[in-house]
Amino acid sequence: MRQVAALAGVGTKTVSRVINHEPNVSSATSQRVWEAVRALDYHVDLLAGSLRRSGGRTHALGLLVGSVQNPFSGAIHRAVEDAAGARGVAVFASSLDDDPEREEGAVHAFLRRRVDGLILTTTSQRQDYLATTRDRGVPTVFIDRLPSDPDTDTVVSDNRVGARLATAHLIAHGHRRIALLTDRLSIQTAAERRLGFLDALGAAGIPAAETTMVTEVHDEARAEAVLAQLLSSESPPTAVLSAQNLITIGALHALRAAGRRHSVALIGFDDIPLADLVDPGITVMAQDPHRIGALAAEQVFARIDGDTSEPRHLVVPTVLIERGSGEISPAP
Repeated sequence: MRQVAALAGVGTKTVSRVINHEPNVSSATSQRVWEAVRALDYHVDLLAGSLRRSGGRTHALGLLVGSVQNPFSGAIHRAVEDAAGARGVAVFASSLDDDPEREEGAVHAFLRRRVDGLILTTTSQRQDYLATTRDRGVPTVFIDRLPSDPDTDTVVSDNRVGARLATAHLIAHGHRRIALLTDRLSIQTAAERRLGFLDALGAAGIPAAETTMVTEVHDEARAEAVLAQLLSSESPPTAVLSAQNLITIGALHALRAAGRRHSVALIGFDDIPLADLVDPGITVMAQDPHRIGALAAEQVFARIDGDTSEPRHLVVPTVLIERGSGEISPAP
């Protein structure tokens, strides 16, 4: 605050009045103060009075996930909270919603609260806004998706291999007309799963033209509409790989509405609640979000405690869980 005051040519009390939007400050003075704030990348410490502890730590982490409503993100959140709670650390969580602006805004909100470390998913092509975290020495661990900077700790799933194995499983049961339903390819995980799908086709000698790949499928409603249209086409798929848990739920609705649950094979990427209770049970390529969250928390706390070793890049394997839907063979 003293640096802001010096650059703006005012006193620290004036800076305080401006950033707290108090009256009796001229517009010209306010403008000079805000220009100094932006020039110095000054972040208001909103919780200094209540969160500051010995050693300059706030005993808080910032966690940025795809959506706290998604069971995958919820499991990561719980694993991070469990690890943090054991150390008396609070976790501030925010949803990304695949919005780069929301991502940057959430990170800056965490920084204003002086979190000791960050664990985050990213949808931005570049994370230049994190220069501030490096300058301040705030440890950062990326989860689920890789950042543009390779010199950063990461914990991700083996998305490409998982999608390849899931597709190969369908091919092994006799399928060639396989539909891939995935999110937009600007999302790294969606792009990786599409590559895994193509890897399996190539290994089996199946031309991609014999399959159907639909992108921009972001939620249940879109997945249901897309698959319903495919099932009513002249050459419907005999199997479906849904590359995200919400897509799997939409696909289930479409198969049920068409009366095709027992004749069209389905494998979902990510497990879903009650997948073993429907008929047939849903075969999935399951990620391990609890493990991802636990490893990320372990790494960020190691950095907070002074670990200066080389960045760690951890890959958590996926596991095929056979429940019936992925083992349906195509009709003669």
